[in-house]
Amino acid sequence: MRTRPAFPVRSGLGFLFLFLVQALAVALPIEAHAHGDTVKVVISGQREGHVTTEITWENDGDAIEEAVAATVNSVSPDGSRTMGPWRLVRDPGSRTGWSTAEVLPPGTWKVSVDVGFPSLGHGEKEIAVPVVDPAPSAATPSAAAPSPSAPPAPSGASAGPVSSASAPPAPAADPAGESEGSDRTVWWTTAGVAVIALAGAAAGVLLRRSRARRR
Repeated sequence: MRTRPAFPVRSGLGFLFLFLVQALAVALPIEAHAHGDTVKVVISGQREGHVTTEITWENDGDAIEEAVAATVNSVSPDGSRTMGPWRLVRDPGSRTGWSTAEVLPPGTWKVSVDVGFPSLGHGEKEIAVPVVDPAPSAATPSAAAPSPSAPPAPSGASAGPVSSASAPPAPAADPAGESEGSDRTVWWTTAGVAVIALAGAAAGVLLRRSRARRR
């Protein structure tokens, strides 16, 4: 009885294993890169100065579920002013919307967005940020009502006590009487001095006479 060699069987199994490995190696990259290796960046404009964008996968337009690492730079048309780099944050309630937390000042800006993760992407657009009118000021208060005029002063019997301004003036002093009184005072003073002088002189004479008699 002749036995067949096992080499052909083993060779067939080896070829089948290599085929499965190659098929799996091809399938894995296809599944890994189903969205593509780039992202699409569309700058939609601005919202109250915040730069707004739409970022999706380039190949199928699906939303990006991962966090997006992107920078936003803005420059004025003449190149004299630059803003950024700023990062993008996801808009609440949106799967594809991203915007800046910072605000562009009023004016025209050339905005560029560069995405580095999860894949590369780039977008540019010129946007205009309008000047926002200030909030209206509070209503001007109305002019104060004029104060009522003072009531007229009562007259006649209804008037109150007479003020000191309306009282009759006190009688003025008589200049002649004052002069006469002062003259009398001077006369009595002069007369007193004369009497004292005469009394002194008489006392001196009497004293001399009494001394002369004793001698």
